[in-house]
Amino acid sequence: MKAIRIHEFGGPEVLKLEEVERPVPAADELLVAVYASSVNPADYVIRQGGNEALRSFLTLPLGLGLDVAGIVEETGGEVTDFKKGDKVYGVPNFPGDGSYADYIAAKASQFSLMPDHITFNEAGALPSCALIAWNGIVDLGNVQPGQRVLIHGAAGGVGNLAVQIAKAKGGYVIGTASAHNVDFLNELGADEVIDYNTERFDELLRDIDLVFNATPGRDESIRLRSVDVLKEGGLFVCTHLDQPFSADFLNALTRKNATGTLVGGGSVTTYTSSLSGTTQLINEGKVKAVVSNVYPLQQVADAHRQSETKHVRGKIVLEIRKEN
Repeated sequence: MKAIRIHEFGGPEVLKLEEVERPVPAADELLVAVYASSVNPADYVIRQGGNEALRSFLTLPLGLGLDVAGIVEETGGEVTDFKKGDKVYGVPNFPGDGSYADYIAAKASQFSLMPDHITFNEAGALPSCALIAWNGIVDLGNVQPGQRVLIHGAAGGVGNLAVQIAKAKGGYVIGTASAHNVDFLNELGADEVIDYNTERFDELLRDIDLVFNATPGRDESIRLRSVDVLKEGGLFVCTHLDQPFSADFLNALTRKNATGTLVGGGSVTTYTSSLSGTTQLINEGKVKAVVSNVYPLQQVADAHRQSETKHVRGKIVLEIRKEN
């Protein structure tokens, strides 16, 4: 089978399309014929050699890719929840073999049945970002009807789903984004959109119940100014597992009697347990996948280059197989 492998860390040029052995599923695993994956910031971070949170997990040669959408080809002897022919999606084996491949074998517990009436390319755009957004907005944020939610990086892969999930939970949703994404976010349900290039959110907002920071950049000033807009006892949730909270930030939270936390509770795998909540919202028509571009596997380097601009609306999808 065909798969992307890297034998050294570096730029997009280290991504190699190779012929490798098709995996054999263990007793608790599925073998999935992959139809779509997607490009996440974690993918190019790993390609470059990782960060403090990931480096100890990385051994060359290495496959890349978090997300999978595909069809179950074979089930291990202990698997009872899935059968051959099921359409599934998930975040299998991260970090590990990678999903930029024709087939992947991974634990059945790392997959869910795909939502109804969406394409493989749409499903491939969802799992990792949906799990992070759900963890931040629902598991940690516990957003309730009428609560005020500020989402930084609202047009990105995690951010756009956080907007939709927070809105589905009844929140009053405010997003920060560039000007060309204002209409897009309004269409997704955002109640307000702040152009971060021309407006300062900390001068416009107060009494925010939850700030969810999903920006791709690492900016301490965003964290500190976010505390300013939180209400007393509010919550700040951040997706940047590789950037621990500074003493200044923690002191600012203490003065507000506020709480700060990282998605997944500081673990890179905690939030990979379930997609059921997002699947239900998709089936109810309250959440949708946003796909910016679709690349064939052979053009994975170009997909990485686009992702590294950090100005992607929604997700970049890798189409491994054409859907019938």
